Amino acid sequence: MGIITPTNKAVLDYKGLHLFHASLSNCAMRVRITLEEKKLPWVSHHFDLPKKEHITPEYFGINPNGVVPTLVHDGVVIIESDDIIDYIDETFSEPSLKPTSTKELDKMYWWMKSAVDIHVKGIKTFIYFHKMQGKMKQSDEQKAAYEKLQKNKELLSFHKKSSGEGFSAVDAKVAETILDGFFAKADAILENNQWMIGNQFSLADITWLPLHFTLSGAGYDFSKFPAVDAWAKRLQQRESFKKGVLEWCPSF
Repeated sequence: MGIITPTNKAVLDYKGLHLFHASLSNCAMRVRITLEEKKLPWVSHHFDLPKKEHITPEYFGINPNGVVPTLVHDGVVIIESDDIIDYIDETFSEPSLKPTSTKELDKMYWWMKSAVDIHVKGIKTFIYFHKMQGKMKQSDEQKAAYEKLQKNKELLSFHKKSSGEGFSAVDAKVAETILDGFFAKADAILENNQWMIGNQFSLADITWLPLHFTLSGAGYDFSKFPAVDAWAKRLQQRESFKKGVLEWCPSF
């Protein structure tokens, strides 16, 4: 469930729901959407990612990967956006954001896990190449500070590229191919269904909706997948999207 014991013990005294997040983060977007679907009050701890406000010993003491989002609920610390939204739905059961059948529940979790699995090599790489390339340069001092704090090898490797020589066209093409495979699968489902899973809006929709928003802003061509495009435009009319995404990030 992504629950960890932080080394920064200050958060253990937090009462209520506290979200460490960033306006630009698609992972944070899905948590904000979930909180809004549940109509839950929450305390914002916002970071400006381009300014590297999250790269501090204090925040790495809360989230050992130094990424957003992190949810703290009455002193319980949860990291990883898929685990966070699952925790929220389990803890605050109404309205339910999960299908009832075991088969559909397994499908929902497959889509959620898939988004996590391709986050760095697919989603982040595509966005950074097409949107952020050349904008993430750091001084040697900043690089050294990050590398001292970061223990995650995948994130270290990504950071070295994003803040250094940048991603190649080959990297971007590999990322696009990964994304095409998943969106083709989603498009086939959504041609005949309103939702990604069964007959109910679920955590699977919440997981993938911000990806459409941010990838669109980075130039990904969703005209290849018209059913996905129509699904996303329909879901963008929900109040949870307007409050959880657009109020924080009007455009990407």
